[in-house]
This record gives sequence, structure tokens and C-alpha cells, in this order.
Amino acid sequence: MTEPSGETAPEAPEDLDQDAVEEDAAEQEAAGREDAAPSSGTAGATEASESVESAGTEAADGTEASKDAAPELSEAQAELAAQRELRARIEARKAEKSGPVESGGKLSGTAADLLAAVRAVEGGSASGGAFYAPAPEPPRAPRPPETTVRPAAPAAPPAPTAGALAGVREVLARGGAPETLAGQVAAALGEQAAEALTEDPWRLLAVTGVRPEQADGFARALLGGACGPDDPRRAVALTVWLLDRAALQGHTALTLDEVAAGLARHEVPDPEKAVETAVSEGAVLVFQEEEPEEAVPEDAEEGEPSEAAVANDEGPVEPPLLGLDRYALAEESLADGLARLVRTVTAEEWDGGELERAVGGHGLVLHTGGEAARAEPLALAAAARERGLRVLVTVHDAERPGDEERAAGTTVPLAALLSGTAGPGRDEEGALALDLLVVLDAPQLDVETGAMLVEALPDGCRLVLGGDPEVLGSAGPGAVFADALAARVCPRVASRRPDPGPLGELVSGIGVGELNQVEAPGKEVVIVPVRDAGEAVHRTVQLVADSVPRAFGLSPEQTRVITVGHGGSAGTRALNTALKQRLNPGPGRFGGYDPGDRVAYAPAPGRTVTGTVLGADPEGLRLSTGEGEVVVPKERVESALRHGWALTAHQAAGGRWPAVVVVLPGDAAPGLSRPWVYTAFGRAERHLSVVHGVDQALPRSVAEVLAPTRTTRLRPLLIGLLATPDEE
Repeated sequence: MTEPSGETAPEAPEDLDQDAVEEDAAEQEAAGREDAAPSSGTAGATEASESVESAGTEAADGTEASKDAAPELSEAQAELAAQRELRARIEARKAEKSGPVESGGKLSGTAADLLAAVRAVEGGSASGGAFYAPAPEPPRAPRPPETTVRPAAPAAPPAPTAGALAGVREVLARGGAPETLAGQVAAALGEQAAEALTEDPWRLLAVTGVRPEQADGFARALLGGACGPDDPRRAVALTVWLLDRAALQGHTALTLDEVAAGLARHEVPDPEKAVETAVSEGAVLVFQEEEPEEAVPEDAEEGEPSEAAVANDEGPVEPPLLGLDRYALAEESLADGLARLVRTVTAEEWDGGELERAVGGHGLVLHTGGEAARAEPLALAAAARERGLRVLVTVHDAERPGDEERAAGTTVPLAALLSGTAGPGRDEEGALALDLLVVLDAPQLDVETGAMLVEALPDGCRLVLGGDPEVLGSAGPGAVFADALAARVCPRVASRRPDPGPLGELVSGIGVGELNQVEAPGKEVVIVPVRDAGEAVHRTVQLVADSVPRAFGLSPEQTRVITVGHGGSAGTRALNTALKQRLNPGPGRFGGYDPGDRVAYAPAPGRTVTGTVLGADPEGLRLSTGEGEVVVPKERVESALRHGWALTAHQAAGGRWPAVVVVLPGDAAPGLSRPWVYTAFGRAERHLSVVHGVDQALPRSVAEVLAPTRTTRLRPLLIGLLATPDEE
């Protein structure tokens, strides 16, 4: 990547070519997220555009990816509309609350100035311009009136008009950008996109796949010598872009220092002033969470502070965070919703095991364990039904529910539950008609999905979040399950049920940092050594097409291939190309796909649906999936669809298959970590083949490389709302 340098932004509008934008967009918009090069903090925020190949968080902002916006509402648009409506309701409720919480009194310098500015603006005693250099107020949509009704189906977002698209094309052409980006720009910036882009060319960064140097070239072509690296518009756009890129790494916020360092990497002359400008214009929010008060020991002298309080006075204060309103509102809504469930449940004494007793007495319970432990919340659900309660179990992957469970409607995919295509009806207030909801695969919950789910639950509904805390986190931003566990504000029930057999023994060892050799008399685990990536691809195809079917009687459709990333000589692209040629050769008449192809479809950000191509019609490509027949609009085929014989570990995290082939060529070593290996190996039910070319990097990653920590706000929010003595 060439960084902007010098006194003015680089004059390189030709760099904004369609192939480059579509390549970047495809890496973000396809199905799943892969931390092939794990990073956190500033590196994860500022260098994400250079590591999209390995990070690969998909569909970060839900915009259409190639052509003009579709005239009809797609499934992705519907889900995003629901998120927007949820955030609007949350914002309206928060506007009714009193002034901001007093905190951060020990801060100084820029952090203190920012907090003082935000508090004054929120309290109505000053405008943002009173603290920072005057800046034009960005247009804001009016808040909708508060309502208690939770709509079952979101309203369709208005499609850009032909006139709006024509205006955007004209501006793009003047700036040397591909006119085919018009649909994405209009979707991101609204009906007045052409005017907004003319006034502020750096708003082009709102389009998925556009990089800062490309936006700089576009701005230079439109504005000439009137723009430079210190342009306030550039500073604001880059600040938002950095936080968007951080979301691709799972963060919902970054520290002020991390954002300032990221801006410095992009040649912003005064990063601190740039942050102030972004805050004053309302483009980003600043937060300082209060530390929970420490309990004073009973034997302490009157007026004597506790050791923790003394340490807190002398120790460093948690740095303030910067975040985007969409994730801030989602985390606050989720925390408020969980607190509401905790407070509105009537405690009862339930007979049964530890999990049943905990759920009887509490509104929120967390359950941890491996694959075998999933039987415990399922048994809880069955027992609750016998009590006459309205109960539902939801899972992350549409292929997870068994046929009988799916037919009975007692276990449904989470996406289908939220969209209203499966699950119970709604009550008079629009809430799900449930007394108990059990969420399996809870580590795959991103913060916005979690907020939508909890918002849909009625007062008094019990919620059980269950899952394996060792697996990779959600493809989207946030760490809902990990934060809830870390907050220690509700009962946590740990299953002691081990996963059986050689596969269970292998995966359990990985979970504690040990890559053990296990006895596998039934060839449950097979290691296939390879010298290079070419041999890895060849042996993978051989395993899927011949060896596994012959040894275990499984069809290729019952086997999944898992690899570290989409790119590279043995990534999902290369593997899927080879597997298609062997398993379902064809001309790719429908946008590169043929009937019978296995595919991975991203209908919404952070969610992967696997299926098989049925055919095509004027509306798009028809797929058969675990959620039923799905039509992928033709304008989304290129960006939202991949062949799906081979997946990344993030794409596969919620699924299980009879046989799994994990491909680890030599260049995969930098992307390996204990959670990655644990997740990939744990997707196999009966057989695991490891195509092994990373030598000692595999045991070293299992022993030493942990998942990068995500910067989020949910844990302190939960502590602030529900701080009680720890319940084991």
C-alpha cells in the first residue's frame, strides 16, 4: 500500500480502478471472517486494508457490492433495516434519559478535553463548536417517535432513484472513479449522495473496499490544490474508516491513542486535533466507563478506604474509548435488555440438575462446554416444555437442527428466528411469545445480532446463552458471550461432560494448549504430510473425492474442507476451484456457478449460509440451503457468494460435518492460533484429516498463540447495571 505523503494528497485517481475495489469488497462482503493474521489494537485498526486477505471479515457494512442498488428488498437489506430501526428506537429512548454519567475525573489533556466537550454537548450547555474549530454540522435524519411496539418485519429501505444514481455517476466520473460504484455510494450516503460526495470527496471511504489512498486520489481530482493531508474532512473520514476497519477485527471501540496512531500512519499532521474534529462533528463518540465500586470489608475501620480503592487512586485510569454510534447503541441496548430480563423474571425453585436450578431462579444463565455439553441445554428445554413453558432453542448454523427438531419447530436457526420466517409468533407488543429461549453457539453472537435478539424478548423471559468459550469469536464486531462471562453478573454453569472418542480427546487437549497424539483405531484422525501448497491442494481433492468416501462411506457433500484464508495458493479460492473441477465440472454459466455447486452465501454481515446451486432465473441464482430455497440477486452474486466445498474456520464455526479436512500449507503458519485450531479440528463428527505442511508451527501455535483481545464496552456496561456478589 502506498501511503499519502507530502503537502497534498497524491494525485492518483487512476488507482481507484474497479478491479481493486471489487477485490477488496469481495474480501469483506463474502461469507465469513478469518483471522489469518491476528492483530489487535492499533495494528488491527490501521492496517486492516492491507490484511483483508487474511482477516477477511465479511460484509462489514451491508452495502451492495458491485452494480447499482437492487430495486427489490433483499434479505440482507431487510436485516440491515431491522438493525437501523432498532438503533433508532434505542437512540430515542436514550434521548429521554438525564445527563451523562459523571466519570473520568482523573483524566487530563486531550482525553479530559474530549470528555468535557461531549458532556457539555450532551447536556445542552454548549455546542460542539464551542470546544473545537467551527465545522459544518452534518445532516442528521430526524429521530422517530418512541414506540413500545417491536415490528415483526422491517420496512423496506427506499431504493436510490434514477436521478440520484445519475448524479453520483457524474461525480464519480469527474473524480476518475468507476461509475459502477454509484449504487454503493447512493446506498451509503442516501438520496443526496452526489451533493455530499462533491462537498466531501473523502466520504467515498464509506464504500466497502475503497482505501484511503484511493479516496485521496479521488479528492485530488475533484478539488485540485484545495485539499491536502490536513483537510478536516479527510481527518473525519479517516477516523470513521479506522473504526470501521477495527470492527473487521471484532472491536467495537478503540482507545484515543490507537486512533491517533492510525491517523498518523496515514499522514494526518495533527492526529489529536483530527480526533477532536471527528468528535465535535458527531462522527464518532467518546466513552469513559466508570469502574464498579469495590465493597468495603466488614472489619475495616470507619472512614478507612479499602486496599482496592487506594490502589485505584494511585493506579492508572482506564483510557477513554472512541466508537461508532451503531456499535455503541447496540452494546448499550444489549446491556439494558439483559438487565431487563434479569430484573423481570420471577425466581422459582426448579428440580433437576445444576442448570435447571440456575434457570429456575434467574433470568440470565450462561452455560459452557464442548460439543457433548450441548445435550444439557437441550434437556433443559425439554424439561421446561413439560412444565408448560413456551420454549425455543436457536442455533447459529441452519444445518445444525436435526430433521425432527426442525419439523417440530423446537430448534430453529437464529437468522430465521429474527427474520420471522421460523419460531413462535409475536405478542401484542411485537415481542416473541416465549418464556425461555436457549441460544446455542452463543460465541458466534455479534453485538448487533445480540441486541436485536434481546430486544425481541418479552419481560419475564428466561435466557440461556450456551456455547464453547474456546472456539473462535463472532465474525462480526463484539464479544457478547466472552464479555458476559467476564462480567460475572449471573450464574455460570460449566458442563463436566467430555467429548467422546479420539476426536474429543484431541480437541480437549488443544483447548488446554496441548496437541496430543491420540489412538485412532478407526482412523478417526489421519495426518497427511505435504511438502508444498500444490501438493496440499492435490491431496485435499483426493481425500474429499476418493479416500474419505471409500473408507467411511460418506459422500463428498458430507465432507467440508477448512483452511486459513481465502487467498494464497491453498486458500478457499484455489481449493474450491480444484474441488469444483473434480466434483462438479461445468462452464459456470450462471456468474461462474453451475447447478450442483456447493456455495457459501453471505446474506447479511457476519453470517454464512451454505447450500447448493439449483439454477438461475431473471431474479438471480437459486440456492437450496438449510433455511429453504434462497434467491441471490444477480447484482450480489459476485460479492456475496463463493464456492463452498472449502470454508474458512470463521465460516465453519457454527457447523459440524461427518468428515472434515483441515488444510495447513506452509504459508498458513502465521494465521494459526489455539482458537483457530480448536475450532477447525472440532468441526469433525466422525473423521478428521489434517493436510499438514506447517511442521512445528502447529504445536507451537496451540501452546502459545491465543486469540487477540477485542476492545469492547459490554463487560463494564453489564457490571454497572448488574453488579452483585459473584454467583458461581
